Amino acid sequence: MTGNTDFDLFQISEDHEALREAVRSVAEDKIAPFAADVDEQSRFPQEALDALVAADFQAPHIAEEYDGVGADALATCLVIEEVARVCVSSSLIPAVNKLGTMPVILGASEEVKSKYLPPVARGEAMFSYGLSEREAGSDTAAMRCRAKAEGDEFVLNGQKSWITNAGESQFYTVMAVTDPDGDRGRNITAFVVEKDDEGFGFGEPERKLGIKGSPTRELHFDNCRIPADRMVGDLGEGLKIALRTLDHTRVTIGAQAVGVAQGALDYATAYVKERKQFGKAIAEFQGLQFMLADMAMKLEAARQMVYVAASKSERGDADLTFFGAAAKCYASDVAMEITTDAVQLLGGAGYVKDHPVERMMRDAKITQIYEGTNQIQRMVMARQVLKG
Repeated sequence: MTGNTDFDLFQISEDHEALREAVRSVAEDKIAPFAADVDEQSRFPQEALDALVAADFQAPHIAEEYDGVGADALATCLVIEEVARVCVSSSLIPAVNKLGTMPVILGASEEVKSKYLPPVARGEAMFSYGLSEREAGSDTAAMRCRAKAEGDEFVLNGQKSWITNAGESQFYTVMAVTDPDGDRGRNITAFVVEKDDEGFGFGEPERKLGIKGSPTRELHFDNCRIPADRMVGDLGEGLKIALRTLDHTRVTIGAQAVGVAQGALDYATAYVKERKQFGKAIAEFQGLQFMLADMAMKLEAARQMVYVAASKSERGDADLTFFGAAAKCYASDVAMEITTDAVQLLGGAGYVKDHPVERMMRDAKITQIYEGTNQIQRMVMARQVLKG
């Protein structure tokens, strides 16, 4: 795993750089102007969705055969990074579209792929992911949501918690126990649930510290009947597919963390060059220069880890589990540190909403928590190390 001597692990091509410029232009012109209001009003960033759809950036990972643009994993990370640089809530549109569709891409039949991937690729629908429950967070195998087979249908009962973009998405990949007496973790199956399915509903939006523009709600299933042909993968394979999904999508959370950290560093750097104390710009003081140097150094290390992990995701490398966890864990820890330091560099100004760094600090916190807490990431990494 750590003995790879191939140092050409990723390469940023001219196409990647052109993509970054294109996404940055859209983000700065069409998304950034609304970021503060989206946060203040806790409203879905419709302007961002419209802009991303117009540019085909809302789900760039979907293959061309399903009406997508077929962006590779690194390109998808670049999209998420650049959007997160100005608005983390908006970056959850492409990130969660990948999270929701990845089980379908990895495990579904051709019929399910052909039905559900094209609408997302065309920007006609979004796709969310239902794994966690109130009593089954890190311990995903402890879930209680049930799916009982009845003829050519399954009947779902239970709930899912902390579902990103719930209520806005049209489709949901949902994990449910199909064999209550079966082996733990091997008795869970994945299904696609549609927003208008009878018996499917949503809880009230959560009131959150950050990412306020991305609705987080519970999913409720009350005798929700869905056709059996909406199964993703085989019976009992749901948790395996879910964990394979996270190997890939943790990389995108790393990209999100890199993006918000870059946004905070950019803003803080511009501020300290303009702010004057004791007759000169505070950027001239060595103590602040050391802070900026550490911020930039750690950010670049995090970016390199994310890009390597993205390339491993694209290739399906055997050591993706370690690198995906490492990229997500390190980048999110760095993002929390950099955004906090950015607030410090602005002093009192950093603590008020006139400047975006306080929002960036609040938004960065979630990257250490969702898609597996960083404590869980360290467990995942340690297991891989011990396997050799």
